[in-house]
Amino acid sequence: MNKNTLFSALLLSLATLPSMAGGNAKASSSPAKANKAAVNSKAISKNLFGIFFEDLNYAADGGLYAELVQNRSFEYSPSDLDSHKQPKGGWHSFTGWEYLKWGNTIATLSLESKDPIHANNPHYLQVNVKTVRGKGPGIRNHGYDGIVVKKGATYRFSAYLKNIVNQPSGNWQDNWALNPKNGKGMPVYVSLKNKKGESIADTTFTANSTSWKKYEFNLTPKEDADTASLALQFGDTGSIVIDMVSLFPTDTYKGHKNGLRKDLAETIAALKPAFVRFPGGCLSHGDGIDNIYNWKNTIGPVEQRKGGSNIWNYHQSMGLGYFEYLQFCEDIGAKPLPVIAAGVSCQNSARSRGKGQEAVPMELMSSYIQDILDLIEYCNGPVTSTWGKKRAEAGHPKPFNLEYIGIGNEDHITEDFKVRFKMIFDAIHAKYPHIKVVGTSGPGHSGKDYEEGWKVARNLQVPVVDEHYYCGWGWFIKNLHRYDSYPRTGYGKVYVGEYASWGSELQNALAEAAYMTQLERNGDVVEFASYAPLVGRLGHTQWNPDLIYFDGKSVYPTVNYYTQLLFGQNHGDTYYHNVITLDGKEFDRSSCVRNSATGDVYLKMVNMEDKEQTLDINLSGMKSLGRKATLTILHSDNVKAKNTKENPTNVLPQTKPTKVKSKMKYVMPAHSFSLIKISKK
Repeated sequence: MNKNTLFSALLLSLATLPSMAGGNAKASSSPAKANKAAVNSKAISKNLFGIFFEDLNYAADGGLYAELVQNRSFEYSPSDLDSHKQPKGGWHSFTGWEYLKWGNTIATLSLESKDPIHANNPHYLQVNVKTVRGKGPGIRNHGYDGIVVKKGATYRFSAYLKNIVNQPSGNWQDNWALNPKNGKGMPVYVSLKNKKGESIADTTFTANSTSWKKYEFNLTPKEDADTASLALQFGDTGSIVIDMVSLFPTDTYKGHKNGLRKDLAETIAALKPAFVRFPGGCLSHGDGIDNIYNWKNTIGPVEQRKGGSNIWNYHQSMGLGYFEYLQFCEDIGAKPLPVIAAGVSCQNSARSRGKGQEAVPMELMSSYIQDILDLIEYCNGPVTSTWGKKRAEAGHPKPFNLEYIGIGNEDHITEDFKVRFKMIFDAIHAKYPHIKVVGTSGPGHSGKDYEEGWKVARNLQVPVVDEHYYCGWGWFIKNLHRYDSYPRTGYGKVYVGEYASWGSELQNALAEAAYMTQLERNGDVVEFASYAPLVGRLGHTQWNPDLIYFDGKSVYPTVNYYTQLLFGQNHGDTYYHNVITLDGKEFDRSSCVRNSATGDVYLKMVNMEDKEQTLDINLSGMKSLGRKATLTILHSDNVKAKNTKENPTNVLPQTKPTKVKSKMKYVMPAHSFSLIKISKK
């Protein structure tokens, strides 16, 4: 069984995994007197745990977006990278490609922009073949660290090509070299090559059009390859231009043609997120105002989408665009939560420019705001509306039912920000009063920006406010009661939009689990929460840790991932107080929630200590309690244990049946997160 298969089996059948050592739930005839029946309960958010996806760490291109060709449209540019991070030779339009010489052949390559397929992708490649032997010279792409293909799987190759018909120059040698067939066509050999350069899948066609034409064929490799390449070779003398070269697995998530990498999407979907925040935080407000993420550049046919530099110092093709994000949300049953810049750019990310926060000029704000209103129409408008029609043309006539939209991300709360945020907020509220705006409390969990952000939000009655913090695991334990004192009335519920402890060891996962139990306890004021960053490609991470690591072949979830999975798969909408106690007091590293739709009850308990702890559990105040139960434990004797590429299953949740009674004791193993699920059915 390979690693992907093993992981898939885990996701599909957590409840059937072998029993773990340790962990004991047993009846007690004499629970602590202070452990009173659980009669106090409160409603909490149904949307509490979700995910945040940002195109960081090659999360989209080279990651979740299933395209296997790098720089398919020849649009990479030196501006995609900070000057101090340029690879040897820099980036350019031919990055990711190489000239493929075949025998004693001669060809020249040039990047052109005179007659592109679309103005949004102005560059294309011209190949001038002067001499040919056999299949002829060509070009080759190695994808992202090599193309991974599987024996017997199907991959869809496509490309746009156009024959060049040259006018006689008077030089018979040039005419002979560049235009011998007078438009009869150019033989094109397409192949997947293994590490040795041997063809493992191939097809042949004739490019016979003097205008841009899309050619599309399927390739089926005859062997597995971890470092394959895609080659195009040209079998006769002449000139031809090429653009939008693509290789896509046909087995994408949910089978969508311009879809997502299946194993990575399945790993994310297994989290059962209630919502998805996208397309990013810093990515959204960009490196200067000309780099603010423009959602309109990301929809429509892929050859018409406008890519460009990414604030995280690489190129983004926009192949994974707003339509794909919204479609993914729908596929996994999650609410979309798009994030739009609040009319200002990132104050910290304009490093190469040295300008800090930049503001959209006031004379452009009307147009900027209209773009945001157009986005809401794209998501929710009827097919008779301008942007609802564009959504329908993409294959989705039904609305995506957008409820929330984020405005701003970790911004310095300057006067520029305040003025523009209010303009955007007022415009959304006026035209779409049912849309709930998620504001921002600045870049940290305290300080001037934090205080000013909350002040702005309360003055405007912003429904939800986004808080971010990345801290050591000890901070999360010290702040288990952070939201106990937050106001329960009025506006300004909390979205913990980005949080993580600095590490992917068991102790980090346990500290995050303990904190999440308190997010549940405060789920009447905390509306959303999402770990960040979500995914990172090994060898290309600008930010660590990440919840899920991957390479071209496999996916490697961290221990922290399983904490998120257990909370996401076992969530409730009602919190019960005083069910789980330690020494007569409510244990602040635990929670008890119930899902009103299923009747299931979830008890979550975290032991950060290096010895067992015994808890008292009193369920006598809960009506209609089921008796079928399972016990799941995430545990290791080594608190620094972690999952790695070399040992991806080092720490996994283990599940077994258990028995529960209305009053019982539970012995938590050292260094563990325990989940008791009491099923109604």
